[in-house]
Amino acid sequence: MFALARAAAYATLFVAFFLVFLPARVLEWSGLRAPPAAGAAQVAGIAIVVAGGALCLWCILAFATIGRGTPAPFDPPRRLVVRGPYRFVRNPMYLGAGVALAGAALYYRSPSLLAYVGVFLLALHLLVVLYEEPTLARTFGEEYDAYRARVRRWLPRWRAAAPRSG
Repeated sequence: MFALARAAAYATLFVAFFLVFLPARVLEWSGLRAPPAAGAAQVAGIAIVVAGGALCLWCILAFATIGRGTPAPFDPPRRLVVRGPYRFVRNPMYLGAGVALAGAALYYRSPSLLAYVGVFLLALHLLVVLYEEPTLARTFGEEYDAYRARVRRWLPRWRAAAPRSG
């Protein structure tokens, strides 16, 4: 239960800064305001934001309940999380955040916000490759190596990779 509370707190701070505060600054700097009427782009944008947010929430719950930790690097899961959305792709939380941001870019019809999505995903890719993957390899050893061999980093396999037994 405490892991879930910690995960919720850290996720809230991440979402507030990277998915609300910074995108709001991008919109402000580009001079965009909320559309006066909701059209197809706004409805689709909201649906995409909700889908990305739901994926992020699923990942946070998996980290807390399966991994007994949080997504924060200073309070990581105690167990390697390979179930839930992590069966399909190794970084579903980051993909969910990128999808949510892309939905916001569609809602506002903002090229500037879409550029922010690109910078955000590039920064996450560098974080994953330079920090997270080496840390996970050191922490979880062969278990992580086997997981990495069967589940892709960014492109989901729509048939979940079954964990190897033995």
